Amino acid sequence: MKESCLGDLRWLGTLGEDASMEIWLWILTVILFGIVIFLGGKVHFLRRSAREIHSSLGEKLSEDTNTLLDLSSRDSAMRELAAGLNEELRMLREERQRYQQGDLELKEAVTNLSHDLRTPLTAIRGYLELMKREKLSGKAAEYLAIIEERTQAMGDLTGELLRYSAAKSAIREIPREEICLNDVLEDSIAAYYGVITQCDITPEIAIAEEKVWRNLNRNALSRIFGNILSNAAKYSDGDLKINLTEQGEITFLNHASNLDELKTRQLFGKFYTVDSAQASTGLGLSIAKLLTGELGGEISAEYEEGVLCIRVRFPKTD
Repeated sequence: MKESCLGDLRWLGTLGEDASMEIWLWILTVILFGIVIFLGGKVHFLRRSAREIHSSLGEKLSEDTNTLLDLSSRDSAMRELAAGLNEELRMLREERQRYQQGDLELKEAVTNLSHDLRTPLTAIRGYLELMKREKLSGKAAEYLAIIEERTQAMGDLTGELLRYSAAKSAIREIPREEICLNDVLEDSIAAYYGVITQCDITPEIAIAEEKVWRNLNRNALSRIFGNILSNAAKYSDGDLKINLTEQGEITFLNHASNLDELKTRQLFGKFYTVDSAQASTGLGLSIAKLLTGELGGEISAEYEEGVLCIRVRFPKTD
């Protein structure tokens, strides 16, 4: 009887231990589940804060605004990150303001300088005309011709500087409308046809039959085509191929023996000229690149086997 009672007691003890163990396991499971929920919520709020920072930072960088980042999260690490980014935004805004002020002052200086140069240039041209009426020796006439050529080049440069400065100033205010690339290209070729043929160049023209429409500015587009055609007239070896595809890509190809790959990479640089003896300001292709970029297009130059290819592309926008 005693052994039976002892066995029952041992069984009850084991049962109690199992029940206690099960209770602790449930408690541990509940604690772990709570930790998982807490960490999941923490990750969710951190991700939401990161999205807020990403969205707000993109807006601040794309807009000229004085507002700073503001977070709904109270997480100390994320708020510290936002504070650091706000400090960087303040510094960026100050740098932007200094750049804009410096750019404005530079454009004003260029404009004033160009205007100031016109007065003495006009006087020089007047005296050159008077000197041409005098009887001059062969050498004197030769020197006079050189002076006249350089004076003309300086006059062209001052005029181009004014146009470049005006293009930079109005670059953000270019109005847009639906433009037919075919028509503008044909008009530009017709306007420069006399200049091209005077250089003994007979252009080969291939324009897509289907009308190519883009949301651009007619005057800016005409300026781009005109500057490229003017460049071809100066540096072509006697040929010019112009092609417009239905995808809105325009190519200008010509043989140019005075170019190479290194010079080609510098063609869009301000004041760069292939030959300093040429009557060129070096701003034509630079302005073309400036305007093309503002219109949302792409312009590039390639040189292969003695052929220069200037490619202009205006992607279709929805």
